[in-house]
Amino acid sequence: MTQAERSRMKPVADRQGRQWRDILFEVIFEADTPAGKAFDLALIVAILLSVATVMLDSVRSIREQHGDWLYAGEWLFTILFTIEYILRLLCVGRSLRYAVSFFGIVDLLAVVPTYLSLVIYGSRYLAVVRVLRVLRVFRVLKLGHHIKEAGVLKQALYASHRKILVFLFVVLTLVVVIGALMYVIEGAENGFTSIPASVYWAVVTLTTVGYGDISPQTSLGQFLAAIVMILGYSIIAVPTGIVTVELSQASRAATTTQACPKCSAEGHDADARYCKFCGAKL
Repeated sequence: MTQAERSRMKPVADRQGRQWRDILFEVIFEADTPAGKAFDLALIVAILLSVATVMLDSVRSIREQHGDWLYAGEWLFTILFTIEYILRLLCVGRSLRYAVSFFGIVDLLAVVPTYLSLVIYGSRYLAVVRVLRVLRVFRVLKLGHHIKEAGVLKQALYASHRKILVFLFVVLTLVVVIGALMYVIEGAENGFTSIPASVYWAVVTLTTVGYGDISPQTSLGQFLAAIVMILGYSIIAVPTGIVTVELSQASRAATTTQACPKCSAEGHDADARYCKFCGAKL
């Protein structure tokens, strides 16, 4: 074969490779086509069945009667999801970007626990994380308004994360001080055996959970506990207010379920022609 013939064949092979990946991408990532919708529906059914298999296997009476079948079914689903994960990496333009995305990490975590169970006993029950993959149902049912609202919430949380971090730092400082005070006031004889145990009590009381496993016995300790309880109600409102303000300021532009063929990102504007994350043409 001459050099000219090889040069003519190379573009043909490249086009065939791209065509194969384009078709696979349309089936796996797109929900607007019949094939893509059928694939996503079948995937959701498989996810639900696999999660049900793991949950049933944790019931001792069922495991004793049908343990072998459940174990075989779990490995069957794991192999299917592994193949699907590999195909997703092959057909997307930027495999690494998809691998570190939210759904990419969830897809990986969906198969890791079963393989890990070969080394660590019981870790396969962590495969229930697969239920997170059902979030793709928003794409399948074209619930674009839910995706839009999720984007608004994400934007609001990101915009307020610094304020919330400062708030959490203040709260952590506060519970350490309160825990130390309670340790001095109550002491080990009343259940406050150490400052860490007292800090645990302060966290439980400040968050208004109130387990009751540790409680102050002295009048001064009860007075401090009452202050912490009242303070807890006011503290809960702070992060809520921060996020609410950011939500009111977040953009509410219409979005679509179309996935980028390069980075698989979603949430593009309805009139978008290029991906706002990587710049690829949609």
